[in-house]
Amino acid sequence: MITKVTGFIVSSVNFKESSLIMQILTKEYGLISVIGKGVKSLKSPLRALTMPYTYGYFYLYYKENKISTLKDVDIINPLLNIHEDIVLLSYLNYFSNLITQVYKESENKKLFDLLVATAIKLNDGFDPEVLANILEVKCLPFLGVGLTLDCCINCGSQKNIVTIDGDKGGLICKDCYQNEPIVKLDTIKLLRMFMYVDINRISKLNIKKENKKEINMFLTLYYNRYTGIYLNSKDFLKKLNL
Repeated sequence: MITKVTGFIVSSVNFKESSLIMQILTKEYGLISVIGKGVKSLKSPLRALTMPYTYGYFYLYYKENKISTLKDVDIINPLLNIHEDIVLLSYLNYFSNLITQVYKESENKKLFDLLVATAIKLNDGFDPEVLANILEVKCLPFLGVGLTLDCCINCGSQKNIVTIDGDKGGLICKDCYQNEPIVKLDTIKLLRMFMYVDINRISKLNIKKENKKEINMFLTLYYNRYTGIYLNSKDFLKKLNL
């Protein structure tokens, strides 16, 4: 029996001479392994449809907790702008790697919609650096280390916030402040917006360079300290943004 799933190819490895084993993040079953028999052959109609970061409907002989077999693919969105730009492709590679690692920790199927929404906004021309930070903020709760951005993490006050503490993972008010590094208030507001914004509804992303730098620095340190996730694709993005 053929099963139709909505999926996104996050990675693949060669298998024998002309086949691929793909990791596909699906809306229905989470992360699954799928073999595409003969899809690397020049004559295969599925050759162009089984590239990394393909987003579409996948028709499978599905096997739970085993390697499923690919029968056919219908593209939902070809993400052409990304595939024609090495910088955007590098960002999508990072998004896919990050979501894959977070899924392995949480096994939460909501991550599929998060990846797809971010990929579509990237393809539509929105700032890739900001999208990366939005995705990073939204992934933290799935890892059990979400930021406290509604009140002081020490006393619960919502007034007189002066900074955010990367060690404690939350806001610090004036009364609880003990010489923690100061993070700009507009940067804090952006972090909070990143956490709550619906990516699908984003219509513009005009963020100052200094805010982007501060947010990226804060999140990089926070991820290194608390998540255990280290991705080479993130290091490559740092080189792109020098």
